Order: sequence, then structure tokens, then C-alpha cells
Amino acid sequence: MVLRLSLQSASRTTAHRILDNCFVQSQSLNIARRGISSITRTPALSKGSFRDAAVKQAFHSPTRAGIARDVVREVFIKRYASSTSMNRLLASQEQSANLDPSNANVQAEFYRSLLSANYPNVVVERFETPNVGSNAECERLYVTALERLGEVAKAETVRQTMLRGEEPRSVIWNSPNLGRGTGLKSDPIHVVLQESKFSVFFRLVRFLLVSFFTVYVLLIFATVLSDSSGLLKGPPQTHEHFGENQPTVKFSDVHGADEARADLEEIVDFLRDPSKFTGLGGRLPKGVLLTGPPGTGKTLLARAVAGEAGVPFFFMSGSEFDEMYVGVGAKRVRELFAAARAKAPSIVFIDELDAIGGRRNARDQAYVKQTLNQLLVDLDGFSQAQGVIFIGATNFPELLDKALTRPGRFDKIVNVGLPDVRGRAAILRHHMKKVEAAPTVDVNIIARGTPGFSGADLQNLVNQAAIYASQNNAVSVDSNHFEWAKDKILMGAEKKSMVLTERTRRLTAYHEAGHALAAMYTPGATSLYKATILPRGGALGITFQLPEMDKYDQTKKELLAELDVCMGGKVAEEYIYGAENVTSGCSSDLQKAQKVARSMVTAFGMSEAVGPVEMSGSWDNWSAASKQVADSEVRKLLVDSEKRTRELLTEKKKELVLLAEALLEYETLEKTEMEKVVRGEKIDKMKTVTNTIIKSPPSPQRLVGPGVVPTPAN
Repeated sequence: MVLRLSLQSASRTTAHRILDNCFVQSQSLNIARRGISSITRTPALSKGSFRDAAVKQAFHSPTRAGIARDVVREVFIKRYASSTSMNRLLASQEQSANLDPSNANVQAEFYRSLLSANYPNVVVERFETPNVGSNAECERLYVTALERLGEVAKAETVRQTMLRGEEPRSVIWNSPNLGRGTGLKSDPIHVVLQESKFSVFFRLVRFLLVSFFTVYVLLIFATVLSDSSGLLKGPPQTHEHFGENQPTVKFSDVHGADEARADLEEIVDFLRDPSKFTGLGGRLPKGVLLTGPPGTGKTLLARAVAGEAGVPFFFMSGSEFDEMYVGVGAKRVRELFAAARAKAPSIVFIDELDAIGGRRNARDQAYVKQTLNQLLVDLDGFSQAQGVIFIGATNFPELLDKALTRPGRFDKIVNVGLPDVRGRAAILRHHMKKVEAAPTVDVNIIARGTPGFSGADLQNLVNQAAIYASQNNAVSVDSNHFEWAKDKILMGAEKKSMVLTERTRRLTAYHEAGHALAAMYTPGATSLYKATILPRGGALGITFQLPEMDKYDQTKKELLAELDVCMGGKVAEEYIYGAENVTSGCSSDLQKAQKVARSMVTAFGMSEAVGPVEMSGSWDNWSAASKQVADSEVRKLLVDSEKRTRELLTEKKKELVLLAEALLEYETLEKTEMEKVVRGEKIDKMKTVTNTIIKSPPSPQRLVGPGVVPTPAN
């Protein structure tokens, strides 16, 4: 009665205060709000709290004044009529249900209390929440709550589902008509997706891969556009791919290639005065091909031509033309010759021409031949009056396409060979101008001792000698420094830190002594230069031979002598340790001997059984019988050489022991010193042991001391 009078006569502020007191009395605010919402079920509740809704309905909606009064009356009756024990019971049961959500019995007990307290909406919301336990009692209470909320159709559907033995919640979750919403724009269905960490990581990786692939494709597309069409870059820069300069090299800087220089002088005369040739109707060769071994000065000659003529010099390497994109090589050839024509008279030089000018094959794809085809067109396409000279260089002229080397493209082929003794002396003098050489250095002696050296080798020799002299704090580079540099180039660097056993060192001494004696006493052998047991390069010892003069061919006698020298090391090892203890150190000697013998039989026609035929160039085309005869002749040459060498060392066994013992004492002996040793003369030289020598276990050595003549193995 008091409550009714308060609502009829009190002001709005008084009503607010009464409602606030009602909410303070509640110990579970969440349950209270859900309860109020379930009681009222009015549209105003969705726009504010229960207090505001009740007040608005009570004082601002005359048409619903009676309903509002009933609602407020019912609320206050429940709040003040119910005991505080009910609120405490609900709070306790809610806490228990939250702590053990999978326990269906606890959930059912909580549902009954909520229905008793008239909170069916809380029952519906909690039952439809995933991961909450359920049983038949929970399902029955859920249907009761739906009926109290007026959702009869939904309750009937759930009841039919229960009768079929299906899980009601699975039907509710899978059916949009049974969810919390209707699926319309005004009543959407709210769905919460729970993804695992693996799915999130997989989606991130997939995104990154797709992004990287997209960027890569875009970069490829942009590069193709840039290189082929020029849409993404400015005007083509001709100096982008090849070098252009004004060489300062003159013919006075070129030594050891007098004939090649003479062939190129007419090129210089043409570039200086073209009318001298065109006035009489003649024309200069369009191209000049420089061939020869590496390091002989082909590039230097090309620069000297440009330097003497005073014209621009364009150069590229053959490997710089082609790349992964088709057509790039042909494009660069066009740019190279276009730039040369624009600055004519000029010189175009391509080094390592075999990289792009190799022989074409009918089975090759069209794009493989594009660069060469473009080069052929440019070589035979520009007028000679433009003053553009093309110079190419290669170490393998036999690999070039015949269309490239034909007259009209390369009219002149200049062979730049290794320098002779006079050329080597001139090259040495030129490079020694840059170092502080001692006045006592005889260039001619160094030149005679370096046959087969190219210009690059001689430049390296002078540089190595200067570095070695600087390391020794010498005031100038003398003959000893040049000798040291020559030995390093010929025989390799010294290995002074290697640890050797006495047995290994003695065996190496006899091995090298065998080589040296065979070189000294075999007619036709190349002159002996030096023998050493100091490890150099990949060998424990080396016996080196140098011809007294430049040699351009070899006789059969000289080749047989070379075989005997190769066999000397193996035969000498047999004398000291027996044939069963010959080491693998003779493998390189046997390889060299086999190569020489096979050349004699298959290439030089020095076998009576095979005859004067050349088989090496077409070995696969010969019959099996012919190959067998050739192999037999090769083996016969090697066996006969070993027999001759064994007879020689048996005859010179005393000299063998003397020379081996001298090598053990002095490590390195020159030709004159070895000749004194085998004659039994003393040499004025300091005894040297460079490596660390350790004792070796007992071995089946045949010799018992220095000077004892060994007995050949049976």
C-alpha cells in the first residue's frame, strides 16, 4: 500500500530514489538486471536502465501508465517481499556453475533456481552458450523457459528434437531460424569465430607468400619493359654496357711481338690518313683477329693501335653481351657499333670473342644465335669509309664460326705467339724500368732461363722479385731475387713448415737423383736446370729442366730421352727400398711419360707397327684392332724406356748415391753443382736442412750408409 501511494503521489525524483534503494539491496547486480528485463519485456528497456524505463512509462506515457505501475509494483514486491537468502542462493549457484560449466547437474540446479526467481531469459541465454554442460533435465528446463518467454514455436521445435534423440543445441546453432536473431537486417545473427594459432599463422604465411610472388612478378615485368622497350627509362646510354676511353698505350710499350705490331701498323696509317688507301681504290681490312696463347699481349696491341691513331677505343668482353633475357646480346652489339660509328674514326675491340662467336649448330634454338647473327650483320654492314675498325681477340680461333672468320669480316688474322729470347729480354727491360734493379743484373741471362714465358709471366716475375727484395729490406733487386722469383713461378712456393720423416726425405733424394742422372747421361735430354728436395707446390721434390735455346719442335730421340727421364725416379726408388716399396710419388711421372708415348704413336707417326698415321684427332673412328695395336705400342715404348733407365742407373749407381747424399746435405743443387758431385768433387756450399725432420720407424732399406753401392732388386 505504501509503495502504491508513493508511486501515485511522489515526484519523479522520489521515484528515482526508491528505485535506487531497490538496486542497492541486490547482491547480484547481473541477476537483478536480467530479472528486471525478463519482467518488463517492454521496448523502453533496450534504450536505458530499468529505472529510467519505469519512470518514463510511469510519468511520460499516459497510455501505458497502468502497465508501468503494475511493473514497478511487481518489481518492488519481488525486491522487498523476497528474502535476501534467495539472492544469496542465486549468487552462490551462479558462481558454482561458472566454476564447473561442464557439470550438467550443477547447471540444472541453477536453472531451477532461476526459473523459481522468474529469470527464464537467463536460462535460455546460458543454455545456448557453447561449452556449457547439458542433460535431459537441462533441456526440459530450457523448454520451460522458452514457453515463459512466449517463444512457443521454438519450444515446440526443441521438444520435437528431444523426442528424436538429437541434441537440441546442435539444431539451434545450425538453424538460423532458431538462433537469437532472425537473419534480417534489423535482427542480425551474431557469430563468434574462434581460430587456432596455427590457422592464424598459416593465413599470415600465405599472405606473405602471395605478396612476395606478386612483387617478384611485377619486378620481372618492369625489368622486361625497361630492357626491351625502354618505357621505364630514358634514352639509351651507349656507355652503359661497354667501356670507352682514349688509350695512352703506344707501340713503344709493346715488346716481343714485332711481327704482330708490323701487321697492325697499316691499321694506324689508315686511321690517320684514310685517303692514302681509298685514293688508289684499295680498302683496309674491315676486321683484325688476334689469336695466340694467354698473356702474349693481344689486348695491349689493340690499345696500342687506338693510342697511336688517337681515336676512341670501345671495348667489351664476349661474356658481357648475353644475359638471361633473350635479345639483350643482340641489342648490345647494335649499341656498341652505333656508338663507334657516332665517334668515327674509332676502334671496336671485343676480347674473348669465342664466347659469342662459337660455331653454330643446326640443332641450336634461334635465340642462341641472335647475338652472333647481329655481330655478323654489323661487321659486314657498315661502310669502310666510316673509319670503324673491328678487332677481336681469342685464345681458341678453331672454335669460331666460319662465317665470322671469312674474308670481308675478318680479313686479317694476326697470331701473337710467345716471345723468343730477344723478345723476353726486351720485355724484361721494359718492366724493370719501374723497379730499382741492381746494375749487376744481366737481363739476357734471365731471358735465356725463361723459355716459354709470356709477357704476363715476365711482368709477374719482375713484380715477385721486387716484392721479395722489399721483404728482405734490400736496397735494390739483384739476380738472387730474380732467381727466387723464377723458381717460385716454375716450381711453386717453398713449403718450409712441412714436417718430414727421415725415410721420406731420403727416398725423395734418391727419386730426384734418378731424374737428374737420367737427364745428365741420356743423349737428347733437355738440359738440366735444378734439383731440390725442398717441398714446393704439391711435390716433395722437383727436378727441373730448361732448354738452352727456344725450341719449337722435338725429335724422336729427344722424346725417348724425355721418357727415360720420367722413369728415372721410379727406378731409383727400387734401389733403395726394393720394387715392392716403390711409392705413389711416381704417378705424375708416369702420366707425363704416357702422354708423350701416346703422342709419339698416335700423333707423330713414330711407331713402326702403327705406321705414319695420325690417330689422335679421330680416335673414336678407328677400329678396335687399330686401337689395340696403338695401345700395345704405347706400352712397349714405356717398358723399353724403363729398361734403358734401369740399365743406366745400374751403370751409374755410384753417381746415384753421391748425388742423393748431396741432396740430403744441401737440399737444392744447380746443374754445375750436380756435375761436380757426380765427379766426386767438393762444392762450396752451406749445408741446409729447412724442414723439420723426425725419426722414422725401421724400414727395409737396402743401403747401409753413404757411399755404399746399392744392389738392384731381383
